[in-house]
Amino acid sequence: MISVEASADVSTDSDVGQGSRVWHLAQVREGAVLGENCIIGRGAYIGPGVQLGNNCKVQNYALVYEPAVLGEGVFIGPAVVLTNDVFPRAINADGTLKTEDDWDKVGVTIKEGAAIGARAVCIAPVTIGSWATIAAGAVVTRDVPDFALVAGVPAKRIGWVGKAGLPLREDNGSWVCPHTGSRYEENDGGLREVGD
Repeated sequence: MISVEASADVSTDSDVGQGSRVWHLAQVREGAVLGENCIIGRGAYIGPGVQLGNNCKVQNYALVYEPAVLGEGVFIGPAVVLTNDVFPRAINADGTLKTEDDWDKVGVTIKEGAAIGARAVCIAPVTIGSWATIAAGAVVTRDVPDFALVAGVPAKRIGWVGKAGLPLREDNGSWVCPHTGSRYEENDGGLREVGD
């Protein structure tokens, strides 16, 4: 069952998956695809052609501009902005108003399980790796590796996180999740989960 509040604006040309909920004043534009069990918070905006995997949460007043692609289980915090214009202008150099034909949209790609904190801004084109965490208020200007914890303006890696979202602890040359006990190894500036 799909639940859409009466004040939400969901295009009939969008595809909203079973179990998804769209809250008050949210807008889901034409061509957008939401997977199953997604939650679109109050006043959130999902642009034309944006793609969300299953089990995504887009919190209140977040702006997800096209052509963003979100993997499975992505969390978008309140008032997050995913941009789509590298050189924004309202008008062309000759003073005429820009139209769709004058605009080369680029998107933000967010991989499985990643979380973007409240009021963070991701400047397209950028890719956020699987299970990465972007701190609240960060401004992401370059790609973020899997499992990275980034913060600041511009965002820089300040640590690693596991799938549970908690910062990892270093332990004899590897990294350990304090919640699950899962182990991770760092290699060439990246992190990967390893077996027991």
